[in-house]
Amino acid sequence: MTPKPSFALSMLDLVAVREGASVAQALATALQTAQHAERLGFSRYWVAEHHNMQGIASSATAVLVGYLAGGTERIRVGSGGIMLPNHAPLVVAEAFGTLAELYPDRIDLGLGRAPGTDRDTMRALRRDRPETEEDFPRDVAELQRLLAPATVGQRMVAMPGAGTQVPIWLLGSSLFSAQLAAQRGLPFAFASHFAPRLLHQAVDLYRRLFQASEQLAQPYVVIGVPLVAAPTDAEAEFLASSVYQRVLGILRGDRRRLQAPVEGFMAQCSAQERAAIADFLGAAVVGGPDTVKAQLHDLAQATGADELMLVCDVFEVPHRLRALEIAAQAASI
Repeated sequence: MTPKPSFALSMLDLVAVREGASVAQALATALQTAQHAERLGFSRYWVAEHHNMQGIASSATAVLVGYLAGGTERIRVGSGGIMLPNHAPLVVAEAFGTLAELYPDRIDLGLGRAPGTDRDTMRALRRDRPETEEDFPRDVAELQRLLAPATVGQRMVAMPGAGTQVPIWLLGSSLFSAQLAAQRGLPFAFASHFAPRLLHQAVDLYRRLFQASEQLAQPYVVIGVPLVAAPTDAEAEFLASSVYQRVLGILRGDRRRLQAPVEGFMAQCSAQERAAIADFLGAAVVGGPDTVKAQLHDLAQATGADELMLVCDVFEVPHRLRALEIAAQAASI
């Protein structure tokens, strides 16, 4: 019998809008993928808050979490994450408290401190509210209070929300979030799917500083992993050109819908562009079944991650579902 892996698999979906397809199709694809991930034994399925990006349809994150939870049965569904500076903690507590009442023991609340958008949209979301370094830790603490059981005399009660104790996760690509997650005894998800440079340093800091809490007795680490898997290494590299195009667009400030794969795309890029794409995707796993198995296990061993959260933006939906099957087989879940 094949031993169970030392890590779980989950998925983060940016809900990509594909070139030539509609937003409605992107949302339907997200649900189809979540259902597929559930059948494969994935632990959780998260969606991320982004705004003013024509190729991403996950801006109304809490609404989308409800849609996905309603279309699945067992898999945990949540945010990866809600960009807390864009929202009042009470509003977040009420939204996720409602979700928790509708789908008990299945909702996660991942929180980030980045805007998830450009400066103009950030100002539109926040209405020019100034932000300081102290705001995020204070808002996290307020959310924890709002989701905890209400106390006698508590003046502000989230309803729904109070007593649901929706699990809070801290997300980040820096040492700041790692340290805060450790101090508050919360699970930590590192955004190595787009910013892998500080991965090992952040995970080590989190584990060294971790203080047990009511929510979590031991450190728990999730790392983001871009995944493109196919029957052969060559086909996976071809399909990954959709991701390479997206990354290059991000680096150039030219965000588009997810593009179809292009043969020999990297050869068309300059050496500087290839290096920048490789740096962005430093934690990516691209290849056939043997390559995927080796790289997933190497990542888990090198980081000690409890969970690998896949980001799988393959252009053709059947090929995306196939990639998740290959990953699940590689991890033996």
